[in-house]
Amino acid sequence: MYAFAQELVAEVPFLAGVPVSWVALVLGVIAGGLALGLVAMLGIVLVWLERKVSAHMQDRVGPMRVGGWHGWSQTIADGIKLLLKEDIIPAAADRPLFKLAPILVFAGALAVYVAVPFGPKAIVSDLNIGVFYILAVSSLGVLGLLMAGWASNNKWALLGAMRSAAQVVSYEIPVALALLSVIPIVGSLSMQDIVTAQEGGFHRWFVFRNPFTFLGFFLYVIASLAEVNRTPFDMPEAESELVSGYHTEYSGIRFSIFFIAEYGSMTAVAIVAATLFLGGWQAPWGGAAPLGFAWIMGKAVFLVFIQMWLRWTLPRVRVDQLMYIGWKVITPGAFLCFIGSVAWWFSAPIWLKATATAILMGSAAVVLLLLARSAIAGVVENRREQRMAS
Repeated sequence: MYAFAQELVAEVPFLAGVPVSWVALVLGVIAGGLALGLVAMLGIVLVWLERKVSAHMQDRVGPMRVGGWHGWSQTIADGIKLLLKEDIIPAAADRPLFKLAPILVFAGALAVYVAVPFGPKAIVSDLNIGVFYILAVSSLGVLGLLMAGWASNNKWALLGAMRSAAQVVSYEIPVALALLSVIPIVGSLSMQDIVTAQEGGFHRWFVFRNPFTFLGFFLYVIASLAEVNRTPFDMPEAESELVSGYHTEYSGIRFSIFFIAEYGSMTAVAIVAATLFLGGWQAPWGGAAPLGFAWIMGKAVFLVFIQMWLRWTLPRVRVDQLMYIGWKVITPGAFLCFIGSVAWWFSAPIWLKATATAILMGSAAVVLLLLARSAIAGVVENRREQRMAS
């Protein structure tokens, strides 16, 4: 951002003589506002999308009336309703912590977007420790959940907060190790450098570069579900056991902040996966054309759709199963990916790397074709049943 401010001061005539620090500050405020607007808009769109996805998976139609086409403004109406609801704080709650908790959770989700590149120059701050920064700030959310559970003075909320702490501690390690499997290949922690290292077409994306980064991508996707408290790892909420978990006592706008933060976090982990493994803002044929922002958001929305698909397909695991999967399955697998990726990159012959890339790409193509076939068959069957019913 500071480098961009220097370019503006040097090239724009009416900015001549204005301190670069002032320009950088204004640009930072604008970028923060854009990031805030993006996360808020994502919350509105993704809530509507999840309603439609879950409805079609259960042979329903979901929202159809409010706003016209497929009930597109149902979420906006619900947001207005939450804004108008009474903000209730329990009498025995710790009021300062109770108010601060949702803000901290939202801040943790929002801060990730600072180091995410949306284009060749579209990044708030190209940190040379971008991956490390993202891993650090994404941990703020669990502090907010703990704060919410403790401040509510409610046993169900406190149990949800304790589960959240145990879950995040267990799954942050495999998340970090899975991401680190690509760092030795790049030699940099900068998110922009990682995207640049994948230029040249989709065969250069790290998910296809070697078998260990391929496995690391899937381990990251699984572990990230636990990081953002999504089914089958939504133990901190577990409405069938804990009422609503850590946000049991929240209502109105404070509850909606938790909700928006959840979808902001879902998109954030998806964008990180797209950046490190799927080429980021690079098009499948290389380069950012026609629009880098569209490519990275398209990849991220596809991964968010996968998260929604899993939510409405898999049952919630038990707490002991959650710990077993984290410590005895995903963490050893992530260690294997990290060590194997380094060994493969520096010791495997070129012909073996090319062969592995071709096999991995072919495997991914077969899986995508099977998924597309299943989805098309479901749509055709649904249309046929609708015609028969009418």
